[in-house]
Amino acid sequence: MNPTVTIIMATYNRAHYIAETLHSIQKQTFQNFECFIVDDGGTDNTLEVISPVLRTDPRFKFSKRPVSYKKGLPGCRNYGLDLAKGDFIIFFDDDDVVHPDNLKTSLAVVQNEKVAFCHYQKQAFEKVVPNFEFSEPKIKQALNSFNLYDIITHKIGLASCTVLWNKKCFETIRFKEELLYAEEWECYTRIISEGFEGVSIKNVLYYNRKHPNSNTGEFFSNNPIRKKSNSEAILLVVVNLKEKQLLTDSILRYFIQISLDYKEYKLFSAIEEKAQLSGFGKIKWQIFYAFLPVRLYLYSFKKKLFS
Repeated sequence: MNPTVTIIMATYNRAHYIAETLHSIQKQTFQNFECFIVDDGGTDNTLEVISPVLRTDPRFKFSKRPVSYKKGLPGCRNYGLDLAKGDFIIFFDDDDVVHPDNLKTSLAVVQNEKVAFCHYQKQAFEKVVPNFEFSEPKIKQALNSFNLYDIITHKIGLASCTVLWNKKCFETIRFKEELLYAEEWECYTRIISEGFEGVSIKNVLYYNRKHPNSNTGEFFSNNPIRKKSNSEAILLVVVNLKEKQLLTDSILRYFIQISLDYKEYKLFSAIEEKAQLSGFGKIKWQIFYAFLPVRLYLYSFKKKLFS
């Protein structure tokens, strides 16, 4: 019998964390799953650490990322997608902890609501995993192309490991393997712009470990590789939304504001080009961009004055 859910986990030198992650997956109250662990060329003893799980639980499978897929999370996840037998897909990281009811709850929501995906909440921790809370699913809101602005601006946080997807969402879509940061944000935006609809629930079903060596930690430490990838992801999103006639002024304004922090990549000029702005549109946004630092300074000054 084929598994209902395929879990895809990329790993790279996380021998000190991954066993805890796998044990939390084994404790799932929904048991009909397969879990592909894809090694991205690590040099530590990850395989030795997880060997007891591989020997005793055939649902877990370990493999090296083939050279036909680029090094990095996107390549590992694409490889996992091409192996997947489940009707539903979920991505977990190799240093986090999964709520025991994660699969049970998110799968029930997708099936009961007849939607393509379920988004749930996550909670960060450093050393001690918070106590699990068990409750029935609490619907927060519907998610579709009308929510693109909130998704793009991270008001709705579709993180890589907080969504259970129907496999049909990935029939023609894969992660961009050239991206080394924001790859899931770019990919998930494409899925939703294709018209797939989902549901967001209030339940916390995932616990992400905070540490400086994570991709997110490196990005917020201004790692140039992560930062450059984020700028490239922004341009890919602009192109996709422009093609689908979903690039609104509010989304464009958000990206142009961000471009102030990416002058080394000439992001504003690149956004102008990819958005195919008209003559009037170019002038409008060039003026907005030119006066943006002044507006941000005045806003900050006003905020301090009245705080």
